[in-house]
Order: sequence, then C-alpha cells, then structure tokens
Amino acid sequence: MDSTIFFNPVFISIVLLCILCLCRVNVLLSIMISAITAGICAKMNITEVMNTFISGMGNNSETALSYILLGAFAAAMTQTGLAGTLAKKISKLIKSNKYILFIILTLIAMMSQNLIPVHIAFIPILIPPLLQIMNILKIDRRAVACCLTFGLKMPYIVIPAGFGLIFQGLIADNIALNGMDIVKADVWKSTTILGLGMFLALLISIFISYRKPREYNNTEIIKKETLINDKFTKEHYITLFAAFATLMIQLITKSLPLGALVGLGIIFGTGTIKHHKMDNLIDEGVGLMGYIAFVMLVAAGFAAVLKSTGGIETFVSSIVNLIPANKLIASAFMLLTGLFITIGIGTSFGTIPILAVIFVPVCISLNFNPAETVAIIAAAAALGDAGSPASDTTLGPTAGLNADGQHNHIWDTCIPTFLHYNIALILSALISVVVF
Repeated sequence: MDSTIFFNPVFISIVLLCILCLCRVNVLLSIMISAITAGICAKMNITEVMNTFISGMGNNSETALSYILLGAFAAAMTQTGLAGTLAKKISKLIKSNKYILFIILTLIAMMSQNLIPVHIAFIPILIPPLLQIMNILKIDRRAVACCLTFGLKMPYIVIPAGFGLIFQGLIADNIALNGMDIVKADVWKSTTILGLGMFLALLISIFISYRKPREYNNTEIIKKETLINDKFTKEHYITLFAAFATLMIQLITKSLPLGALVGLGIIFGTGTIKHHKMDNLIDEGVGLMGYIAFVMLVAAGFAAVLKSTGGIETFVSSIVNLIPANKLIASAFMLLTGLFITIGIGTSFGTIPILAVIFVPVCISLNFNPAETVAIIAAAAALGDAGSPASDTTLGPTAGLNADGQHNHIWDTCIPTFLHYNIALILSALISVVVF
C-alpha cells in the first residue's frame, strides 16, 4: 500500500476525529480540532484554516436555522401538551409489547423522509415523552436508535420521493456527468438490495443485539410526563393545523425555515401560546436543537477545510491506484473509501459528487453495468452516514433519547448504527455486483 495515504491530511484528520469521539471528547470540539489538524498537515496557514472553516460553516446555515426554528416548534408542541398526548396514545396502543413501539417509531421515521419530509425534527418532540414507557418495558435505547436511524436512512436510499428523490437524482446526474448512460427512474431498482440489507440489520439489532432488558432511572424529566392528559383539546388541534401548515409551506416554497416560521406564527397568532412566553419558547427551541445545529455548522466548516487541502482527491486517487482488475475487490475498495470520507464530512448527499468523479471511470474500465455502478456509488456515499458523529442521522436520535442524560451519543447511537448498517450496506452492495 502507498505509504503516502497515511500522511494524507484527510486520513489523519478523520482518524483523529474518530479517536477523539471514542475517547468521549465533545463532538463539537473534536470536529474543530480535526479540522485544524487537517489544515496544518496540508501546510495551510492557521489563519487560512480558520477563515476557510468559518466561511464553510455557511454551507449549512439553512439547515441550522431550520433546526432552531423546528426546535422552537417542537417546544411549542410540548408546551401545548400535544407531544405528551400523542405519546400517551402511543403508550396505550403498544401496551406491554415493545416491538409495536419499534414498528411505530420506524414507520414515523420513514415518513419523515418521504411522506412528511421534516427529517429529524420530530424526534425531540416525540421521543422524550416516550422515555417512561421505554423504561417500564426495560427497552435498550440502542435498539430504538437503530430503528430511528433505519427510518431516517433507508427511505432516501430506496424510495424515489422526498429526500430520496434528491439523493437518487444526485446519483443519476453525477454518474451521467462522468460518462455512463443511466435512467434516473431506474435508480431505485438498483438500490432496493441495499434497503433489504439494512432491513435485515434492523431485525438483527432488535431481536439479537439489543433484545435483553436494560435498566434506566426515571428522572424528573420523565416523571413529569405521567401527569399529561391524553384527551385532545382546542390547543392541540390548532397545533396540529400549524404542523400541517408548516409542511405545506415547506413543500410549496422548498424552504423549511419559512415553513417553521409560519407554524410558529399560527401558534402565537391564535393565542395557543401567549406572547409573553415567546422568549422562553425560543430558548427551549435552542436547547432542543441548538446543539445539533451548531454541530452541523462546524461539520460544514470541517468539510470545507478538507476540500481546501486537496486531500480528498489525493486520497481517493491513491486508493484507485491500488484497485485491482477484479470487480468484487474493486467494489470493496470503493465502498471502504466512501465510508471513510462520509464519516469525515457527515453527509452522504455531499459525498456523491466527490466519489463519482473518480469511481465512475473505474467502473466503466472494469465493465460494470449501470445497475452495479448505481449500487456501488449509492452504498459508498451512504456508508458512514449511520455512525458518523457529525451526521444528523445520528445526532437526531441522540437528541431525543438523551433527553434525560442517560444515552451516550458515541457509544449508544454512533457505534451501534455504524456496526449494523454499514456492514449491511457493504455486504449488500457486494452481493449486487454478483447478482446484477
């Protein structure tokens, strides 16, 4: 193996990021330290590194603003009691069967990607009120993290609607841009095998890995939920209407911040929540989603620094030089490279253009057909989204499950989802090379 790979600034910084996170260093600080390390290794001036980092943060500014406003909307749903009421009804529905809860949460997470594309915003709204029933049933929250991550990730890989339409469109456009003919409408047919692999991994996490009971303490946050009434009131219906308006404005204008702002306007305008509580509500919103928003901002800054070092292209090119003229082994190299890069920049959507430039020509030279190429590029881009400490796919579940401080982001969300879904994606992508 070319030893220069180990001195690549991208390689060094991502390895450092993983080590710092595993050592329980705060994710925000870990990303910043890793970004500075990448710049220094690339012989960038420290001032240049910080300027690149700060300017790159703007790439996720809309996402961060969306999370803050949706956090405020989530706080509004909590204050009106709607979230707790919904949680109570779910609790009555599942009774003492934890697997019904797993199914419900998985389906809700899936709908958040395609049918009602609000992404992770529902998690800090719905999950905290359900923590008590999870404790009563002694559910291992790592299983819930796997359910939520499956629902957040699998739909955009497989289903050509909502976020899935964007992801699959990016794959088709970038494969075509780099010299291979492909029909955008056929992408989902090639990625279905990846979804099946993830579904098998979900079953393993629920019925094997985390099936044993796990004890948690009932903190004051959880105990307060027992006082919630499960009857719908006028305020609940207004809040539901505001949620529907948020969705419709988002779909019409393609602006999630605008949708959330309209929803908040309805809640305050109708007096559902009094105006004098507005400041407290925004504070709660920042508390719910502010940390995720800031992590997403610094993750964008980290990605900007990695790109400015030129190390990503060098790293991918070095790996390509090692790829043998064997489709299966070549696929494994490409998948592992994608895993490494996505863990660093935290976005599967942003990884597609980076990988396609190098990997599509390799696929053409090794006589990959379009179906095989789609499966490899899709899996290589999606790998790492589950398991990356900087990904909203992992930050979201942690935001809800750690409402009482008993769920660790790295050890209870990132590592379980990394092991189950990334292994599943690698194996199912390799199988696709054999069967397609």
